[in-house]
Amino acid sequence: MKKNYPLFICILLLGLVSSCKEVYLPKPKGYNRIDLPEPAYHILPDTFPYRFQYSAHSQLSEDDSKHAERYWINLTYPQFDALVQITYKNLIDPNNKPEVLLNEAFELAMKHNVKAYGIEESLIRIPNGQIASVTELEGEVPTQFQFFTSDSTHHFFRGALYFNTATQNDSLAPIIEFIKKDMIHLLNSFEWKY
Repeated sequence: MKKNYPLFICILLLGLVSSCKEVYLPKPKGYNRIDLPEPAYHILPDTFPYRFQYSAHSQLSEDDSKHAERYWINLTYPQFDALVQITYKNLIDPNNKPEVLLNEAFELAMKHNVKAYGIEESLIRIPNGQIASVTELEGEVPTQFQFFTSDSTHHFFRGALYFNTATQNDSLAPIIEFIKKDMIHLLNSFEWKY
């Protein structure tokens, strides 16, 4: 019997190795299913020095932060835990110099340069005949989309998208794209009220 013992071990090991035919493959990382609603829009109330259409899936509210000024508003997307913060400056006020506001807008976008792995700036002509500057940021940044426009003599208008979540931006990509389309629609419907 001792002579057959090594042969028995080899057959047993061969049997164990050949019986495991299923190859293990790790499952790919999964993402939550995100059902996006159909785009729909409301017109901003007539109490502002500007007018635009905003998403019906957002809630319009006054900006109640301690630094907020008149005509600053928030468009909150409760379904996505997102916020579009909109600020406005009247350029007739001597404290609001257009060159200072432009520099601040670029600085606010560029301060995310450390974490962003991509920054794309573009100028778009909006239907009111003016130009809007749009900045798209990629990476783990708190704001993925910013814009501003001005008539350079009376008004300066800026918006930025923020998420109040620790979810990584690659998981938020469909929502970011959805809200970016809403913001482009906002710009394409934008008008000053003189």
